[in-house]
Amino acid sequence: MGREANCQCSWGPDSADCKVLLETKELIVRGPIRRRAAIASLTHVSVRGDQLRFRTGQDQVALNLGAELAQKWARAIAAPPPTLAAKLGISSATRLSVLGEPDSEELRTAIAEAISVEGVDANLILAGVRTITDLNYALDRYPAYPGNPPIWIVYAKGPGKPINETEIRSTMRREGFIDTKVASVSAKLTALRFNKRGA
Repeated sequence: MGREANCQCSWGPDSADCKVLLETKELIVRGPIRRRAAIASLTHVSVRGDQLRFRTGQDQVALNLGAELAQKWARAIAAPPPTLAAKLGISSATRLSVLGEPDSEELRTAIAEAISVEGVDANLILAGVRTITDLNYALDRYPAYPGNPPIWIVYAKGPGKPINETEIRSTMRREGFIDTKVASVSAKLTALRFNKRGA
């Protein structure tokens, strides 16, 4: 989410002006009051006037954000972040072909939601690549899939890896693909989705 605000914070018996950050999975308070709470642990979330109010554990919390911002934060807390499967477009109706080995528990969990298929029946492809050789293998296999399904290329984040985003994009574009989406897979992996141009 990446939201932040400076506001009056009352947390249990303590009250002070603090900086509050609303992240994807955690609410963080910095300043005279220092607290962290998982978004999933926040209960009784409500807005009263200018205050966002909730409970976490035994503590009642009130953040004086102003009425408009309090409403926005309450909605953000109530709406859970999308699962990795949802970000990748994987559902129980997805006919997924996987090339390579899934390199993370998050990815294995997302893949488990789909119907695993080989070749011609796939409507989505996921290719784990560690090197340019792995990417070329996925590209060599692609013509076996009629209908030109989208393909996710999953690779390691960060500098110094055997293959990087620039190499993947340039190789895929040279082969007639356009990149249409990016998704963070885990702390170590990211993914780019490509569609065949004209498909």
